[in-house]
Amino acid sequence: MTALLDAGRPDTTGDGKTAAPRSRRRGTIRDRFPGLALPALIWYAVFMIGPVVAMFVIAFMSWPGMLTTPTPAGLDNFARVFADETFWTATANSAIQIVVGLPIMIGLAFLLAFYVVQKPRGHRVLRYLLFIPALISAPATAMVFYAMLNPDGLVNGFLRPLGLEGNEWLADPTTALGAIIAVELWSGIGYSAVLIASRLDGVETEIVQAARLDGANDWRLAWRMYWPIARDFIGVVAMLQFLSMLFNSAQTVLLLTQGGPENATTTLAYLIYRKAFVETDLGYSQAVGVVLFVIGLLGMWAIRRTLRATH
Repeated sequence: MTALLDAGRPDTTGDGKTAAPRSRRRGTIRDRFPGLALPALIWYAVFMIGPVVAMFVIAFMSWPGMLTTPTPAGLDNFARVFADETFWTATANSAIQIVVGLPIMIGLAFLLAFYVVQKPRGHRVLRYLLFIPALISAPATAMVFYAMLNPDGLVNGFLRPLGLEGNEWLADPTTALGAIIAVELWSGIGYSAVLIASRLDGVETEIVQAARLDGANDWRLAWRMYWPIARDFIGVVAMLQFLSMLFNSAQTVLLLTQGGPENATTTLAYLIYRKAFVETDLGYSQAVGVVLFVIGLLGMWAIRRTLRATH
């Protein structure tokens, strides 16, 4: 009986004061031992901040190869970068890639996500199908598109019976960059649609039903209701795809065109690769990396500002 009575009493300290709840004591332990987060902080510093710092340091050095000794170069690398016509061509290609590709990707991904959340027949299977391109490796994707776009590929095989002339899509300077953009759209639209659909699923069905009773069609529902509700999340997806297109285009270019023809598909990311690993001009490559880093920050700021302005 005494044990039951004691169990119902609050914990007390030796001087009769009520002891702190167990959850508060645990929180106090965490506050007193910030070292619990130390492994994560070390990992972040070494593998995230470290490469960025190294990039900025190497950008101010003359380093003609990994087996040579780097020497200080001041701003010479940046002077060479800004005087190089190839750099400006790569900058223009990257700008076209993002200005054309990103709005198409986000717009189509949003419409696909809206269609999926209407729960048509087979919508669960459709979600899996949309995610498949993100699971295919870059070399496998490049092989598929090379088979489609080479002179004897599927695209020309479809056009010739219609009386249309085939084209060397990857070897023509007027179409090669468009082919690279098409590959990135195919890889990114489905993945973005699945992410956006996960946010659109949170829209209450009662609100949607009320809007339909008021005469709203699917087009108005999509852009007048779903888009404003998911705008901030769509902004996050847009930033992720912006960074992916800006920084990860090198592998697609390397596998399909190697920057050609006539630098028509040389992007900033591929230029960094070529200067570092083909021409072994590490200082120049990291100077371009610094420029690309700044462009990435400015691009994310611009996307965020644009979405805020549409509120």
